[in-house]
Amino acid sequence: MKMDEGSNFIKYLKDEKFIEWKLLPSDEIELFWNEYLEKYPDEKANIVLAEERLRALYSSKSQLSVHEKDLYMRKLEESLRSYSRKRTIRKYVYIAAACLSLLLISVLYFNNENDKNEPELVMSPDYIVGNELESEDILFTTGNNTSSFSKNIEIEIQSGNRAKIKGDDLVESDIEIAQNSMNKLVVPYGKQSKLQLPDGTKVWLNSGSILEFPTNFDGETVMVRLTGEMYIEVEPDNKRVFIVNTPDFNVRVFGTKFNVTSYDKSNSSVVLVEGSVGLSSNKNKEIMLIPSEQAIFTETGYFKRESVDVNLFTSWKDGYLTFNETPILEALKQIERYYNLSFKFDENIAFRGNTCTGKIILSDNLDNVLTTLSLISSTNYKRENNSIYIYKNK
Repeated sequence: MKMDEGSNFIKYLKDEKFIEWKLLPSDEIELFWNEYLEKYPDEKANIVLAEERLRALYSSKSQLSVHEKDLYMRKLEESLRSYSRKRTIRKYVYIAAACLSLLLISVLYFNNENDKNEPELVMSPDYIVGNELESEDILFTTGNNTSSFSKNIEIEIQSGNRAKIKGDDLVESDIEIAQNSMNKLVVPYGKQSKLQLPDGTKVWLNSGSILEFPTNFDGETVMVRLTGEMYIEVEPDNKRVFIVNTPDFNVRVFGTKFNVTSYDKSNSSVVLVEGSVGLSSNKNKEIMLIPSEQAIFTETGYFKRESVDVNLFTSWKDGYLTFNETPILEALKQIERYYNLSFKFDENIAFRGNTCTGKIILSDNLDNVLTTLSLISSTNYKRENNSIYIYKNK
């Protein structure tokens, strides 16, 4: 592979082999790049610049403008998505991406911060304390039968009342599902699942979620019931109405892509990516959303609409979280669901000024995630046994 003449360092952020070199190094890929640099020594400067931009993406002290950060991150994400499509299910290159961010930014960050003595951690309202919880299995119930899975899965509902199930370290299986009944998929904290319904509709079910759905889509109306969060791409169908039911409201779907959040003890919302949806509740006549709009179901029982950056609400399905001046307590709520943690959110003023702006790759390595969180929120953390302490930078 020879790079295009005249291109600059951005080409490396778009190059799959460069991403593989930095994220998943191996003897083979190392040899490739050593030979490449021997053949094209003038490219070394561009490679160094690409590495510097990767560092800057996660450094809160970066001199990059917001526009530059967005540009470089988009180039990187394009490469990550392209690379991950060529690998087995759920083995995202994102898993290793946080390792890269930790490796590249550690020189910038820890040289400044670790020269200072860390405070002795004692229980204090100035700390947010979290605990790692015991892992639970994903449960799929159809009729009177329940199957459990210890890792993330994908389920494809097929014709003839069959379902194909596959996942990490799981031999692909084919099971019979109950006819004329509602099926239930329970995804606990620390897990995620993907589901394809009989009509081709695709669902990404986030951590701490329950989805009930029918086996057959024969009637004029199809209804699925959600508690938690999902991103869904509904196939257009003029013959039937597709409805998402949550504890607070209903979403009537017209062939579209959108995100629904309906967790307990937090505001429920819908974010529309493409197409059109109608929202209704006991106190609301149906309102229509247009793309890039969010409707929040408030404590008063009414909807509040606003324009949003949809990526802030949908990037989780692609393996990363996106924040833009997001309060750290809100960011931690997302992290605790994904990693099966429990944080004690004391209402103290110590963290009210701390916000997060940037991206966190949802790596299998929790330390990498917490390190990135520290960088984009001006905090630090320490782990002791199963406890996590987050404290403000002095």
